[in-house]
Amino acid sequence: MARPLSEEKRTAILESATEVVAMLGVSAPTAKIAKGAGVAEGTLFTYFANKDELLNGLYLELKTDLCAAMMTGYPAGKSLIERSRHVWDRYIGWGSAHPLKRRAVRQLAVSDRITEASKTLVANAFGEFNDMMRECAAGGAMRHQPPSFASAIMSAIADTTMDFILREPAQAKRYTKAGFDAFWKAVAD
Repeated sequence: MARPLSEEKRTAILESATEVVAMLGVSAPTAKIAKGAGVAEGTLFTYFANKDELLNGLYLELKTDLCAAMMTGYPAGKSLIERSRHVWDRYIGWGSAHPLKRRAVRQLAVSDRITEASKTLVANAFGEFNDMMRECAAGGAMRHQPPSFASAIMSAIADTTMDFILREPAQAKRYTKAGFDAFWKAVAD
C-alpha cells in the first residue's frame, strides 16, 4: 500500500521550484528543485508525474496566491477607481513582498509549457478582476481596446513600480501611488 503524500513535502517542492524557476527559468533541472526541497528527485516525481505537471502546478499555486492577495477584502460595491486602487495596492504589496514568486510567475506566464487548461483555471479564478478590467477598458482611452490590453498596461506599470520599490523600499508608498496614477491615466482618462 502506498504511503499518503505529505503536504509539507509538496509545499517544500513548490517553494524550491519557485526559487529555482525565478533564477533559472523553466529549463531549470528538476534535480536542483528536488535538492532545494530536501527530497530525492524520485520523490519529486511522486508528487508531480513530470516536469510539465510541476510547472503547471507551480503556476496555479502562484497565481492563486496572487489572486487571493489582490482580491481579499475587494470592495465590490465601490467605485471603479476605488476597486482598481484596492487591487493595485495589493498587487504591488504581493509582488514587493515576494520578489521570487513574482519572477517565477513572469517566467511561467511566457512559457509554452503552461497548458491551456491551467490558463483557463487561472482566468476563472481572476473572474472578478477580469470584470473590473473590462469595466476599465470600456471607458476612457481604452474603450476601443480589448480588456487584456488594459491588463497588460497594468502589469507593465506594476512591474516598473515594484522594481523601484525593491531598489528604494523607503519610497514604497510614493511609488505605489505614482504607479497607480500612471495606470489610471492610461486606462481611464
